[in-house]
Amino acid sequence: MKEIALQVLVEQISLKYFNKHFEHQATFNRRLRTTGGRYHLNTHNLDFNPKVFESFDEEVLEGIIKHELCHYHLHIEGRGYRHGDRDFKELMDQVGALRFTPSLEVEEEYLLRWEYECSGCQNKFYRKRRFNLKKFVCHSCKNKFILNGRKRLKNMAY
Repeated sequence: MKEIALQVLVEQISLKYFNKHFEHQATFNRRLRTTGGRYHLNTHNLDFNPKVFESFDEEVLEGIIKHELCHYHLHIEGRGYRHGDRDFKELMDQVGALRFTPSLEVEEEYLLRWEYECSGCQNKFYRKRRFNLKKFVCHSCKNKFILNGRKRLKNMAY
């Protein structure tokens, strides 16, 4: 989707669900990582994450645009535009906006972990980060650890 099509889509959604015109700019911002969109208080412009528009269907995109338009219209009217405000929550329910953007991260099937083994009791355990073998000893037998290297473990969703 190009920015011209985005601008038209935002204007159409604003008229259809809010019965108000969107008179500012809607653009893509590649620097957005964790959010679907952002409303700028000082310029009243909207930014959207292009990865969200590539990854999800039209229903999700419409929900994200409605969310940002809730911020936009409430702020311009001088009403509560923040996430915790009653006006914002009521307007979101009325228009069917999304509260959160679905996650863009794909859960990895395997995790890389450092495998350590106790030289005494041969207990094995795994850590995300390495630690100094000279500083720490096993809690059960007080022997030193051996680093076995990095291992690929099945993600068990801790």
